Amino acid sequence: MSKAIDRFVAAAAELGVELRVTRYPTGTRTARDAAAAVGCELAQIVKSLVFVAGGRVVVVLVSGADRVDTDLLATAAGAADARQARAEEVADATGFAVGGVPPFGHAHNLDTFLDRRLLGFEEVWAAAGTPDACFPIAPGDLARLAGASVVDVAQ
Repeated sequence: MSKAIDRFVAAAAELGVELRVTRYPTGTRTARDAAAAVGCELAQIVKSLVFVAGGRVVVVLVSGADRVDTDLLATAAGAADARQARAEEVADATGFAVGGVPPFGHAHNLDTFLDRRLLGFEEVWAAAGTPDACFPIAPGDLARLAGASVVDVAQ
């Protein structure tokens, strides 16, 4: 595997979970790429997006078919505003590069928000540390493992 995937799998193991990580040669950098590689609906792809809300870095887990409403996110985070983090902020806060950020197992303990729409699926797919690796998971398990607050933040 790769060091990033190994770190993520180790983080999952610390939480008592063994995940089925698959690498896709065509890549899974974007939600569309991931859905095509996995063979699922775009909406079943979990985007792990990093934002800065009120000066604090947070992670938002949202469907690949949706965008984050920064006003809703700011309200959920108890902040006056929110913006998408820059690539270097993402790497510093999570320990992973944009395109491969997993929903948990980050370098720092970050507040995480899961959009409620994801709970409508039996199974979703999320990044596993690199832009070519994903794993399947039930959305409720994802929320629990990520320590995520379930909120409405999608447009």
